[in-house]
Amino acid sequence: MSSSASSFVNGGISFWYADDGIPVAREPLPGDATADVVIVGGGYTGLWTAYYLKKAAPFLRITVLEQKFCGYGASGRNGGWLYNGVAGRDRYAKLHGREAAVRLQQAMNDTVDEVIAVAAAEGIDADVHKGGVLEVATTPAQLARLKAFHEHELSYGEKDRELYGARETAERIRVADAVGSAWTPHGARLNPVKLVKGLAATVEGLGVVIHEMTPVTEIRPKHAVTPYGTVRAPYVLRCTEGFTASLKGQKRTWLPMNSSMIATEPLTEAQWAAIGWDGRETLGDMAHAYMYAQRTADDRIALGGRGMPYRFGSRTDNDGRTQQATVEALRDILVRFFPSLAGARVTHAWSGVLGVPRDWCATVTLDRSTGLGWAGGYVGSGVATTNLAARTLRDLVRQDSGQAGRTALTDLPWVGHKVRKWEPEPFRWLGVHGMYATYHTADRRERRHPGTESSRLAKAADRVAGRG
Repeated sequence: MSSSASSFVNGGISFWYADDGIPVAREPLPGDATADVVIVGGGYTGLWTAYYLKKAAPFLRITVLEQKFCGYGASGRNGGWLYNGVAGRDRYAKLHGREAAVRLQQAMNDTVDEVIAVAAAEGIDADVHKGGVLEVATTPAQLARLKAFHEHELSYGEKDRELYGARETAERIRVADAVGSAWTPHGARLNPVKLVKGLAATVEGLGVVIHEMTPVTEIRPKHAVTPYGTVRAPYVLRCTEGFTASLKGQKRTWLPMNSSMIATEPLTEAQWAAIGWDGRETLGDMAHAYMYAQRTADDRIALGGRGMPYRFGSRTDNDGRTQQATVEALRDILVRFFPSLAGARVTHAWSGVLGVPRDWCATVTLDRSTGLGWAGGYVGSGVATTNLAARTLRDLVRQDSGQAGRTALTDLPWVGHKVRKWEPEPFRWLGVHGMYATYHTADRRERRHPGTESSRLAKAADRVAGRG
């Protein structure tokens, strides 16, 4: 790594906490308590669920239990992509028909605007800029995948997306060697911590009780058990995403996939003039081990991708510290995309986990016989998907309690989806690390030996992972 990247803040949860610092935690649970709904997890899913339930039924007594502080997990560490991706759409089309999957996609398209509208209505300034999502191709094989991806999205009803050649791509953003791109308007850049902090304050203002520094060790019907006491409620909703494996009996439910990010120093006007990116689109690519990036409100580039993809035994990190090799790999992507930034300094690096089901399908469920519900498995697209999942959980709870009937959301194909558990160790660790090693090898081969055919290695890895 060059000297320009040798000194940086590593961890500290994430760069997004750099301005305000780590928040002072709210009081832990003081002892046994009761509620109408108890929500386990103070990230986007839990807070959005509390918000919509309280708005729909102000009389409900809602308690949120969070093991650290709201936004400690993926909600405070992600890339700030508010976009319309939804995990598992093709599988839902196979299981429930194309029309059902199209309805799910349309709901996700609308969710981007829903988050923006609610944030504005509640006075949450999260540095939102709706510039859409631009995904670029830099090799012939990536271009072939990009065109296929574009046509696939059109087939799910997204008629307002656009496909660009090399020249049109460069007019938006000058990525080295870009041969094409696809753009959708259904995306926005935001500061994830400003959103989660604002959302937590909003739900508290509505009368929701939040207890932080309160880890839930076990969930069972009508009980959320913590070291400080047990909260009893007719409905217990698990909103723990990448930290689900820490709960009793959930070790193999969702795999905590690790994702890492870096942020540069604020770039100069001259540097931006060389790059472009005036539209402030969120930026991704068509590599198998893909990257994601945004131009932040203070004119940095925040860029992420997979480093160490998984820790043995479904362990999660404490403060976001990231391996030096991962930081170097992410900086290599930055410079490969923007060679003029070879001297730009990396100021922050961090990591976090996201939840991955065995079939890579996000899901929302309420078991009417037990009152246990859950949502998650967003596979990296949770900034928007959490909002749709929360509104769906709201409707399921209200339907079950007799406050409302079936809705368009409760009829979406991800409701009640069941999936098998992940393999036990060491097969889980070997499989995930082998899968991402294969993806990285496939990307290197496609760069070194240009051709329009996607690497067979990546196709094999997709089948092993359950994504194919």
